Amino acid sequence: MKIIESNSIENIELPLQLNISFKKVFVTFEKYAQKEFKAHPFHTAALKMVDLFNNHPELNDGFSDFSLLKTYKDQINLLLDPLFPEPLRLNEIKAASVPFSFASFKFTDRFEKILNNAGDDYEFTVRNFEDNSMYVMACTFILGAVYGFNIDIKRPFYFDIPDKTTGTMKYYRATFNADFSEITPTAHAPNLTQEDFKELLNNYENIEIWKEKFPPNSYIFKGFGLISLFDVTSEEMLSAIKANLLAGGDDLIYKLQNNLRDFYSIKDLKLGYSIYDNINSKVCETVVKQSNSIILNKSTEIECDNGYFCNGIMDKVLKNHETFIISDVNKYGSATNKNPFYQNLHDSGIQSIILIPIVATANGDLALLEIGSPRPYDLNSVNINKLKDIIPVFEAAVKRTSEERQNVLEATIQENYTSIHQAVKWRFYEAAEKYHLESQSNDNAKLDEIVFNDVYPLFGQSDIKGSSDARNKAIKEDLTTQLTLAITVLKDACKSEKLPIYNELMFRVTSYLNDVKQGLDAGDEVSILDFLSSEIYPVFNHIKNINTELLEKVNIYMNRLDNNLNVVYERRKEYEDSVTLLNDKLSKFLDNRQKQAQEMFPHYYERYKTDGVEYNMYIGQSITKHKSFDNLYLYNLRLWQLQVTCEMENLAYYERKNMKNDLRVASLILVHSNAMAIKFRMDEKQFDVDGAYNIRYEILKKRIDKAYIKGTKNRLTMPGKIAIVYSQEKDAQEYLKYITYLQSKKQLGKIEYLELENLQGVSGLKALRVEVKYQQDFDEQNIITFKDLIKEIEA
Repeated sequence: MKIIESNSIENIELPLQLNISFKKVFVTFEKYAQKEFKAHPFHTAALKMVDLFNNHPELNDGFSDFSLLKTYKDQINLLLDPLFPEPLRLNEIKAASVPFSFASFKFTDRFEKILNNAGDDYEFTVRNFEDNSMYVMACTFILGAVYGFNIDIKRPFYFDIPDKTTGTMKYYRATFNADFSEITPTAHAPNLTQEDFKELLNNYENIEIWKEKFPPNSYIFKGFGLISLFDVTSEEMLSAIKANLLAGGDDLIYKLQNNLRDFYSIKDLKLGYSIYDNINSKVCETVVKQSNSIILNKSTEIECDNGYFCNGIMDKVLKNHETFIISDVNKYGSATNKNPFYQNLHDSGIQSIILIPIVATANGDLALLEIGSPRPYDLNSVNINKLKDIIPVFEAAVKRTSEERQNVLEATIQENYTSIHQAVKWRFYEAAEKYHLESQSNDNAKLDEIVFNDVYPLFGQSDIKGSSDARNKAIKEDLTTQLTLAITVLKDACKSEKLPIYNELMFRVTSYLNDVKQGLDAGDEVSILDFLSSEIYPVFNHIKNINTELLEKVNIYMNRLDNNLNVVYERRKEYEDSVTLLNDKLSKFLDNRQKQAQEMFPHYYERYKTDGVEYNMYIGQSITKHKSFDNLYLYNLRLWQLQVTCEMENLAYYERKNMKNDLRVASLILVHSNAMAIKFRMDEKQFDVDGAYNIRYEILKKRIDKAYIKGTKNRLTMPGKIAIVYSQEKDAQEYLKYITYLQSKKQLGKIEYLELENLQGVSGLKALRVEVKYQQDFDEQNIITFKDLIKEIEA
């Protein structure tokens, strides 16, 4: 019979004197030894067991000298046999034990094998209990057994037992059966009351109070217990992996690798981690230091489109996101003509491997979990099923990490850049990713400049014509209303109270009113409002107290004022509402049409609201990595721009019925044939053209809508017509094709060929000005499609 004595039993302080006794086993044998059980199969054996106890009374009376376990090992082994049925000894992990000391004896065969495999230096000790916790638990045991005060502080005991044969750790949860024990108080044991019990409930952490109520060695334990272990390695590793993934840290891969080694009982199992970049079709390093990628080995990245992987991995792992298992790397090499992936595995000493793809981002990037072994068939299609409960944990962790990473990158972009258009966002992420990688090892890491070379610009605007005049007219009408109301109050005040000051104030208000009717100059509005606030309103406070009629007049005046601005804001509000309505309609329409245009070829787009809408577009190869650029896409976008400008003209024209102010738009397109570079300006948080020559284009955009037709005083832009400004004849020929096409669709009319007056710093400009044919049945949902435009270009 194997016996394990706890090396720390002498050092553990307990309220119990521990005595090993088999009295309750004796009672059972004594029962079946009675004459009334003479016919029972147990009777004969029971008589022999009773004789054994009579010959060795210490087994019944109990002993505290644990060395007597060896003295009576044969007798103890025999009398405990009924509790350890032989058919179960190879499967159950069970032993007799002394509670709170974990001195144990009489082990099942399986338990004994586990301890033998643990090595000679292993000490059978519980993992998760401190000495004070053990003392308090012994006290609660006494409270229930002696006083009937039951406190449930049961915690599972865990034993971490190494397996020298596999080089890994196994984890076991223990249960304890105390049916074969009893506790009696000594003369030194205090008599506990209900109040003592309540005090203990409120002082779990105060060990001194527990020792006061339960002095050391004040109770006698007699008996033994049965301890049973259950292998919970899988559950423990699942919890450990969760905890490690939550904790993170630079040694995360190392800790997870140890978890999986214990989980699979493979002492030299390897864990690696890499990222599959879906946009660039490459496997690359992660931001985790020491990610130990098996796929990458010593490389920083691997292109996937050059035959590195077999088609099975490309399809199953990278495309369909399914787990892939190679049980025998050598057979894999033979089947793939020893492709680069096989060579990498062979050089790394990997003979079996599991690849687990986990979707990391919305654009299809994958986190690749790599589990490898130096022996073939250590990892196979059968034991891969053990991972079914672990993979969701990794998926949740990857999702959380991806979201956190995304937040970090978004924060970097928002802090250092601005709100970025979707077509170019990839370049900002690329720069942010590089910056964060470099910042881990370089305190002086700098953000890349964001430049897109060789892009073609397109500029357009639909400007509200005469917006300044309309705004000034609205201001003039509101001021006229407000001053007239003020004069009315002062006139009525004169009738009730003949004070010369009222006449003087009326004279000044009337003077302001005459000035407003003649026209407003800069600062007039502020002067008038200051006058009303400082000199008229204090008088109104007096007037409204004269009588109820004047109070009503003052209230009429005050109720006409806007609550926030404290001025009459009626015509201006109608104007602002009209402008807002028109701007919102045009902007929303343009943005929606832009979403469709992006499907043709990705391009940068930015829109601004002014008194109307203006926008920039840039198209070229550097904008995207997904498609190859062709001039066909530029021509199509130009035709699309002209088509959308026609549609916006119609939208604005028919929106007039919904506006209090009759506002019209004048549309313009600026053509520029030469490719240029645009650069993100860090200080302004926006894109701008790059290079001195290209600055001319920016100057032209700001001035072109003020251009005059040569030899006249007439502006180029006007309602009902679209102006297309160009400098090269080939551009005119290109746009004439587009105009002819839209004329065939009854959307455009007559064409004017115009020369423009020189602008400051810009000369030689020409324009096509074409009439817009407003559609009686215009529907913003029923428009010319991309297919129509493509057919026209290819014709």
